[in-house]
Amino acid sequence: MSDPVASNSSFLCTYMKNHPGTLVAYVKYFGKVEDNGMILLYKLKSGLSNSIRVPFDPLLSEYDDVKPRLLSMKAEALEGLGMLKAPKLTTFRFPFKAAITPFVFLAYFYLLSPPPPGTTFLSIPVANMNAFFSPAHAFRDLTGLSPSFRTLSAILGVIHGAEGLYTWSLCRRFVKGKGVTAVYVGCTVLFGFHIWKDLKRRVQEKRTETVTKFE
Repeated sequence: MSDPVASNSSFLCTYMKNHPGTLVAYVKYFGKVEDNGMILLYKLKSGLSNSIRVPFDPLLSEYDDVKPRLLSMKAEALEGLGMLKAPKLTTFRFPFKAAITPFVFLAYFYLLSPPPPGTTFLSIPVANMNAFFSPAHAFRDLTGLSPSFRTLSAILGVIHGAEGLYTWSLCRRFVKGKGVTAVYVGCTVLFGFHIWKDLKRRVQEKRTETVTKFE
């Protein structure tokens, strides 16, 4: 399998030579890690020369991944060295994909915890109820899964509660304001991973915007 990045390494080396501050940050911060990645040769003021291998984690899959990855590594290195402050978000953004979460919840409970045959609800005839939930009963018979509504709710609560704690940890680093933090954590508990994934995406966008101005 050919390496899509190695074939363009000459251009990358030329490009990186024009960003000495970035290379110094890479050497100082990532130099303690040994893994697959790019090799940096450096020379100290004393005249001593050495080299380090800077990892790409995860590995680059195509050439177009190079620039955003290098910018991300630059931001991580500068923040880790205290040369750049971590970005702070002051607003909340609701990702469009999170809007599907209620429908996923409905399908989750519909398939795994339907009411038993013969159940009536309000004035809905039993025959209509049986017909509506017959696919769910067939699914349970096919899979043998029969968790209770309480069990399913507990599983969902644990997962979303853990995601809420994770979002809170992200907010401590990257969000300014208790109100915005509360909205992020609350929406994560309600809507799940789409919220914290978008939060991380916004942080990365802000990092890229900030780090391109630093040299």
